[in-house]
Amino acid sequence: MGEPEHPDEPALGIIIVAAGSGTRLGRREPKAFVSLAGRSILAHALEGVLQLAEPARIVIVAPRSRLDAADAVVAQVAGAARGYVSVVSGGESRQASVAAGLAALGEAPRVVLVHDAARCLTPTDAIQRVVDAVRETGAGVIPVQPVADTIKRVDPAGAVLGTVDRSELVHVQTPQGFPRELIVDAYARAEREHTDDAALVAAAGYPVTTVAGDDAAFKITTPWDLRRAETMLRRPVGIRTGIGIDVHAYDDADPLWLGGLHWPDEPGLAGHSDGDAVSHAICDALLSAAGLGDIGSRFGTSDERYRKAHGDVFLRATVDLVNSAGLRIGNVAVQIVGNRPRLASRRAEMERRLTDLVGAPVSVSATTSDGLGFTGRGEGLTAVATALVLDRDDR
Repeated sequence: MGEPEHPDEPALGIIIVAAGSGTRLGRREPKAFVSLAGRSILAHALEGVLQLAEPARIVIVAPRSRLDAADAVVAQVAGAARGYVSVVSGGESRQASVAAGLAALGEAPRVVLVHDAARCLTPTDAIQRVVDAVRETGAGVIPVQPVADTIKRVDPAGAVLGTVDRSELVHVQTPQGFPRELIVDAYARAEREHTDDAALVAAAGYPVTTVAGDDAAFKITTPWDLRRAETMLRRPVGIRTGIGIDVHAYDDADPLWLGGLHWPDEPGLAGHSDGDAVSHAICDALLSAAGLGDIGSRFGTSDERYRKAHGDVFLRATVDLVNSAGLRIGNVAVQIVGNRPRLASRRAEMERRLTDLVGAPVSVSATTSDGLGFTGRGEGLTAVATALVLDRDDR
């Protein structure tokens, strides 16, 4: 599919269509802004695409009257990825809304996905299947599921005319994926409205192929669908645990920040940020427990916003991500392995500071490695953290 012309921009673009009225849902607000298990349908849809391993330029197409509400969802859910997400106004039809999203994406993405916010529970791995297939085939790609029911043809009066061979029929889902130049050209040439983007692309003469869809990618259209989605999200998850580890070498040129505290007269820890291994290990443990990736994927070293940032910046952002996922933090435990600094005199202070930042009890302990390894030789420090995360309703 060629080399990217804009190497600093993500090669993947995602349009989330959230401009529909959703009248069949029986609510006053547009469907994407209806609450689902305490968060909007749009928030759930955005979270799903933000969990992709690679960065993506995301455009949310919302009703003109809900642009501020969409911006608020982005601020709540996107966290450190906020700069990758924008909101634009939709058009009079779904096709016009997707066209607005395409225009807002710009020319950098090589692959474009079009995703309905109403399919907000689509698993991230199902989204990735579409991306991979577009890159492998160079064609349009749609996720599908086989039709399980018997299909009959009937006349206007209801009389059965015959049985349709269902072996050639599928249910179509989103996201639908396309090489950018293909879908842009197809939209430029469109002369009538189509029911989905694959039909529009096929009408322009381009090939479209399929990948396996997912049961969870159903479209929320009716109150029954909404109730089904609520039941899936509120299924008990019990207790989730996560582990995080961070290692940094000592660096006399830097001040030491550890556990959210400044340690005067101690060698610092080398790193892209302030090297606070304790805070970083806690972030990894929380993200691991919540199934939200890791600190590297969320706050990468390539992002200059985090150069020399203190640990509290990462901790607050991580706590926001965990809370936005509908979870709450039970407690965190951290063990520091290293010859220095001596923790005893400031242990209680560190625990208070970290408890404040995390919003849940944090305990801290320290040990040495009895002269073994790089920590024993005094070359650096290791922090290991475990976290307990619970469903918000599990009280």
